[in-house]
Amino acid sequence: MKKIIAIISTLIVLGLMAYTFSTGRAFQGGEAGKIIKDLKFMDNSSNVSKKQDTQEEDKLKVLREKVGNESAFKVSNDYKVKCSSCHASDGSGMQNGKKLMGTRLIGQSEAKLLKDLKDFKSGRRENLIMKGLLINLDENELKMFAKEISQFKSKQDAFKQ
Repeated sequence: MKKIIAIISTLIVLGLMAYTFSTGRAFQGGEAGKIIKDLKFMDNSSNVSKKQDTQEEDKLKVLREKVGNESAFKVSNDYKVKCSSCHASDGSGMQNGKKLMGTRLIGQSEAKLLKDLKDFKSGRRENLIMKGLLINLDENELKMFAKEISQFKSKQDAFKQ
């Protein structure tokens, strides 16, 4: 009985192999071949999509160059880390046409900025975020921030020209 089952199973396997061979090899004919052709077509369409994305990126780059982007307005890493999230990278208090949490700093004098920074640090002006950012800074660091921020207006004017 076992031999009969083994012979029948062998004949079925050989029959299936013959059928597969007559209809075309797997992955090179029949439905599998159509799937591979579709994949190649999809790959070409993704190349078209990549070209369109590249063209759009180029257009955005041109627009950024015309309008001016944040990287052209150089600021220190300390300013970027501590100040730009609330006051914007150029001190305008605006980003993408929306007002940020911090006030406008650009155009203020170094003396006023230094006084404000000292007031925030000491607690004379109440703002927990500012106090937390300034609490570990010494007088020289406050002066550096005040000096850098006071120069934003001239940097902006020079950039516009």
